[in-house]
Amino acid sequence: MPRKKREKTKYTEKELKEFHKVIDENLERAKSQLKFYMDQLEELAENPDNKVKGLDDASSTLESERITTMAARQRKLISHLENAKIRIQNKVYGICRVTGKLISRERLLAVPHATLSISAKQAQK
Repeated sequence: MPRKKREKTKYTEKELKEFHKVIDENLERAKSQLKFYMDQLEELAENPDNKVKGLDDASSTLESERITTMAARQRKLISHLENAKIRIQNKVYGICRVTGKLISRERLLAVPHATLSISAKQAQK
């Protein structure tokens, strides 16, 4: 009688190292982007009368709000990526928090901070 292939329940040490590298690359990009947004906000704050860009007061306020929103999104992404690194350290990275099954490798490479499998994410909607 053929043995039934057991379903994989966690990623190997080698796979976790690969995911860690992907997360570090994403983290570096996110931190660089956050710095860019913070520099832009600082420039807007230091030069409120800066007409170099040709922005009137309303446009300047909208631009400031837009940059602030994008900076907040980068902070959130950085937090998610740092939490993913902790999950790697604790050897629970890649396990869906709803189903308890392994999140596909493809999903984790696309969204390295994912905590839900595609099926769990779709069921949420």
